Amino acid sequence: MFESVGSLTGSPWIYAMVALSVLLDVFLPVLPSGVLVIAAATAAAAGTGAAADAVPVAHEVPSILALIACAATASVLGDLVAYRLAWRGGARLDRAISRSRRLTTAQERLGVALARGGGALVILARFAPAGRSVVSLGAGAAHRRARDFLPWSALAGLSWAAYSVALGYYGAQWLGATWLATGVSLVALFGAGAGAAYVMRRQPGAPAEVSAP
Repeated sequence: MFESVGSLTGSPWIYAMVALSVLLDVFLPVLPSGVLVIAAATAAAAGTGAAADAVPVAHEVPSILALIACAATASVLGDLVAYRLAWRGGARLDRAISRSRRLTTAQERLGVALARGGGALVILARFAPAGRSVVSLGAGAAHRRARDFLPWSALAGLSWAAYSVALGYYGAQWLGATWLATGVSLVALFGAGAGAAYVMRRQPGAPAEVSAP
């Protein structure tokens, strides 16, 4: 596994790639940011010799803590950019939101959810497919206060980053630094997303109906 993606994961550019992917997937949820984070964490386990049967390599490998910090920071920055753009979007954005059932629902319900201490829904949305986009754009479009939204966004980004990195790292420890380990880790990540979407659909005042693709 590590050799297959070594040209990327063995370079400091991996952090830039992770940050860019995570930052942009708030606008393009189809970007495989979770895949990249897990692959980098798997490579880190292989490169440090932590994976089963892995041999430490001579060249540089990603740092687990740096990967978590990079992914979490990029997640919060992406949320903030989407939030501010939606806040300033004006009539054009309002018309675009009105054509989206999910964003319209988010605009109507998110403020109530946050006021009732439902900020944990922001964390759930970070795991659900497209949930991050729905919540960030919905909060900005509805002019919700940044102090009500951003702390939960930060906790959501850190939770998602730590979970994704842990999946890749410990998956490699248990199964070896192989494509099987990466595949199992991705199944666990997508499973968490499906579970988050299910819980959000059942929550009264949830920010939106987010469903798995």
